[in-house]
Amino acid sequence: MRRTLERPAVSPARPAGVATMFGSGLSNQTGAAIGSLAFPVLGPLGVVAVRQYVAALVLVAVGRPRLREFTWRQWWPVLLLAVVFGTMNLTLYTAIDRIGLGLAVTLEFLGPLSIALAASRRRLDAGCALLAAAGVVVLMRPRPSTDYPGMALGLIAACCWASYILLNRLVGHRIPGAQGSAAAASVSALTFLPIGAFVALRHPPTAWAILCAVAAGVLSSAVPYLADLLTLRKVPAQTFGLFMSVNPVLAAVVGWVVLGQGLGVPECAGIGAVVAANAVSLSRKPG
Repeated sequence: MRRTLERPAVSPARPAGVATMFGSGLSNQTGAAIGSLAFPVLGPLGVVAVRQYVAALVLVAVGRPRLREFTWRQWWPVLLLAVVFGTMNLTLYTAIDRIGLGLAVTLEFLGPLSIALAASRRRLDAGCALLAAAGVVVLMRPRPSTDYPGMALGLIAACCWASYILLNRLVGHRIPGAQGSAAAASVSALTFLPIGAFVALRHPPTAWAILCAVAAGVLSSAVPYLADLLTLRKVPAQTFGLFMSVNPVLAAVVGWVVLGQGLGVPECAGIGAVVAANAVSLSRKPG
């Protein structure tokens, strides 16, 4: 799951909080990289199905949703959140398969950046939007090897992440605690049950592939979610948001170390532009 809980800023960032944030981001990107190792056997669809199962187990255990008590006013945003959650992960992992971890995560990160910039009227944020746009132009510049469908999937994942943030706010207002997120994860997991069964029947999974897919679910869903529960009690929300901007950098590094996905100077510059735009945009916002 993505970041779903918010806490008021109560104190400056502590070393333990910073370490936890770094570990959470590293775990998230490492999980995605390990999950991609199962693509030759399960494909992105199969890996995402397993990840949805793991996320549902974790969130149901934490949120303990009382589904029978939900009203239709509470159910409809939960159902939309479930659709967005599954689509976001599926498009992201398919993009990773096509264009690599670093570029896919950078494009997906445009989602929360757009949310942050859309609510602002500062000239500085207009400059940040232009900087991010320049970074995207660099990343998507025409080349013989450019995979436009893969990049389009990354942008769809960005739209899903933006929708995910807005829907989570709505669900959080209407359903107490983490019950809404747990319910959405459960619906998404149920939707992926026949998909997972189809993938398993068509391409019998190996023990290694299943292990990689489960590791992706644990490292990219369970660990970040639980780490964020602890982090948001120790660091201001502003610091938390700023630190999230390093995720594209972590993704590029993990993609290079774990998967051997090297990036050229233009790609690094494009990623740096998106990260810088996010950091500058959030640097003066209240926690």
